[in-house]
Amino acid sequence: MGVGKGDRVVIYMPMVPEAVIAMLACARIGAVHSVVFGGFSPESLRNRILDCGARVVITADEGVRGGRKIPLKDNTDEALTLCPDVGHVLVLKRTGGKTSWIEGRDQWWHEQVNRQSSECPCEKMSAIDPLFILYTSGSTGKPKGVMLSHANLWLGAVSVADYLGVQPDDRTLCVLPLSFDYGQNQLLSTWHAGGCAIPLDYLTARDVIRAVERFDVTTLAGVPPLWVQVTEADWPADVAARLRRLTNSGGALTPSLVKKLRGMFPKARLFPMYGLTEAFRSTYLPPHMVDTHPTSIGGAIPFAEIMVVRPDGGEAAPDEPGELVHAGPLVAQGYWQDPERTALRFKPAPAWSQYGGMAVWSGDTARRDADGLLYFVGRDDEMIKTSGNRVSPAEIEEVAVSSGLAAEAVAFGVPDPRLGQVIALVVRGVGPHDGLVEHFKQELPSFLQPRHIIWRDDLPRNPNGKLDRPAIRASVEEQELAA
Repeated sequence: MGVGKGDRVVIYMPMVPEAVIAMLACARIGAVHSVVFGGFSPESLRNRILDCGARVVITADEGVRGGRKIPLKDNTDEALTLCPDVGHVLVLKRTGGKTSWIEGRDQWWHEQVNRQSSECPCEKMSAIDPLFILYTSGSTGKPKGVMLSHANLWLGAVSVADYLGVQPDDRTLCVLPLSFDYGQNQLLSTWHAGGCAIPLDYLTARDVIRAVERFDVTTLAGVPPLWVQVTEADWPADVAARLRRLTNSGGALTPSLVKKLRGMFPKARLFPMYGLTEAFRSTYLPPHMVDTHPTSIGGAIPFAEIMVVRPDGGEAAPDEPGELVHAGPLVAQGYWQDPERTALRFKPAPAWSQYGGMAVWSGDTARRDADGLLYFVGRDDEMIKTSGNRVSPAEIEEVAVSSGLAAEAVAFGVPDPRLGQVIALVVRGVGPHDGLVEHFKQELPSFLQPRHIIWRDDLPRNPNGKLDRPAIRASVEEQELAA
């Protein structure tokens, strides 16, 4: 198709082998790929195509996300109405287990489909050349694309395969979308260790159980909402026993969820991890420390230096909150064609950094205890400021879930003329509604009591499977807060 080094290709497909092959093909010729997963509106897809200046879009007739089918080709056709520079569109169609390609924007594919060549159009590449534009979660406003290089993905695979202890006989069930850095790493770290990766588009947790049984899966990577679904499902004991390791990122595991996972998968080693999109992954907690330090995010992964920095630029003392700063070769190259936002997040490392160079200043508040273990406190823009106190939403959410009455919860602050903010809590319940207020009264002081508790049958998720906190907050009606 004439795609060469530096050209951008958008991959808008379900989790199928062809999506993985397209990703690898881009890497092979030096092109830059950007994966968009199902669940995006045509407008959001168009924003990403226009922002990265894609020459080619590879899509499919339909996909699955969140238990529903998504007309990917229809979304693509609508998105491309304002994308005149896209040269080719390839559409994957699966019928009766067979794969075929159907007509896209022009006749090029039909003219070339039977051509075969033994020549590889590889160009000489540098490890620091961009490979992947990873758009951060969210579907409104200007997209923010993180630029990851060949080295970022390569060293990330080496690092994760090392601390997870992945072996050649391991089989990883890949349920996380390739639009997610964690999703791509589940493939690359498995392959680096010589293991097997099994892509799965799933509708329900039952599909995950069947795949673990059918493929004798040993490794499952997930985000907290997936683990909630997993623990709510009925796992046969012999199938649960096949899993050797569970890995989590994209949000903290609550102590109550850790307890459920430990009980359901007694033979699996549990790896809680913390990551930054701008640096892929930052920390992990070794499995033998999960029971004794369930709320810690652990320490730096290989190739990462993690610092807790005071506002004056100095190193924070033990248990003193500060900004989490990540330095080292996993740091991304900034935001695609966005120097202003790049300058805000990517700045020189503190003078006392061992790696030095450019670092990611996360905006997250963390603390390090006397033993060197890190604890996530919260994002500054998500902290609730009430009665002169800074409150972490995670603290409120964990108390709600630990009650046994809530499967998932999202806390945020709402304006209050007297207190600055009061706490609102949106809950997906699993038990009777009455009792949660009393549970909070028993567990937390008065200034941490939610003023509003809003119950929902389901909570929206973003395309990476994480709870969509902005959408949840926006869904709360004024009358609910006034009740």
